[in-house]
Amino acid sequence: MTEQQRTELEAAAFRRLLQHLSERSDVQNIELMNLAGFCRNCLGKWYKAAADERGIELSADAARDTIYGMPYAEWKARFQKEATPEQLAAFDQASKK
Repeated sequence: MTEQQRTELEAAAFRRLLQHLSERSDVQNIELMNLAGFCRNCLGKWYKAAADERGIELSADAARDTIYGMPYAEWKARFQKEATPEQLAAFDQASKK
């Protein structure tokens, strides 16, 4: 496999991950954090960091909007629910590790 092919496969897998996350708006960020150790916000930060590393101008808001497929405030208003006490406790416990 060439470097170009690897890059294309990685990009395709990333786009599929974003599509999957957009189809699963019922999955809350705190659930992702508790189970996988990252969430949509993390992906936005990583996307922004990748742009910064390459000298590509991209705001943090624009990076996050790319991940969410819409402005973050809109996604939050439409899909984000209040975290349960159990989710918060699990997050707190995971954060200590």
